[in-house]
Amino acid sequence: MKVKGTLIGFTAILMWSLLALFTAASGTMPPFQLSAITFAIGSMPGVLLLLARPQRLKLLKQPAKVWLIGIGGLFGYHFLYFTALRNAPAVEAGLIAYLWPLFIVVGSALLPGERLRWYHLAGALAGLGGTIAIVSRAGISFDGAYLIGYGAAFLCAFTWSGYSLLTRRFEAVSTDVVTGFCLATSLLSLACHLGLETTVWPTDGTQWLAILGLGLLPVGAAFYAWDFGVKNGDIQILGAASYAAPLLSTLILVLFGFAEPSLRIALACLLITGGAALAAKEMIFRGKASKTVAAE
Repeated sequence: MKVKGTLIGFTAILMWSLLALFTAASGTMPPFQLSAITFAIGSMPGVLLLLARPQRLKLLKQPAKVWLIGIGGLFGYHFLYFTALRNAPAVEAGLIAYLWPLFIVVGSALLPGERLRWYHLAGALAGLGGTIAIVSRAGISFDGAYLIGYGAAFLCAFTWSGYSLLTRRFEAVSTDVVTGFCLATSLLSLACHLGLETTVWPTDGTQWLAILGLGLLPVGAAFYAWDFGVKNGDIQILGAASYAAPLLSTLILVLFGFAEPSLRIALACLLITGGAALAAKEMIFRGKASKTVAAE
């Protein structure tokens, strides 16, 4: 079950790597409006499942703290991320926000039955180095004038890592509850949009397809897969492997002509894949050992 959970959790990382491509193709819709629409779309598969199997509705009856953690994680992360981008340069804000995989790896030592080993931390740090190489193409310069944005980005990283670690403590809670988290996040995003933004609608079918893709994958199925992964998989490996998302995202942008290939991307590829392999070495060698025993 642990290997299965880790692999399912990794599919969330793969889906998040499509976020930049779909967002770039979605037009100029304001972020909270986009969040409201895509989270509504992302909740639909769960809603349809609950309608098809009404007996599963009882799984939504959870303690208030479960709802606070779930809604706080999904909506809180996106609210803080958008705030950071509004108040600081995108490169620096993105780098700070992407401290969350490192926080997950380090924080996992506090979870019952988990131990933080040197290769988990080394793998996460290598991934951080690769992420720096990805996001710092125009250089990094932290300016005190952007402290509000930097602070929001740090809280963003802390919020998502905290959500992921706390979710592990509620492993008995069904992943069906993520449907409720997505619906609540959609409604809160709509409220923020109405209060802070001007509505902008897509101008062609391609933009609508990109928005549908966002809702079904990186802002939909990915959260269900991540919930299952952190509850049932190896959270330390998932934390370190999460640094693959910005790398894969950049490679996809290169493939579709939104970015240019470079030596910097090759270096990031080496650091991130090497770091993920290092963090996962125990699971990899455990799997090889199991196959050897079975063969004998």
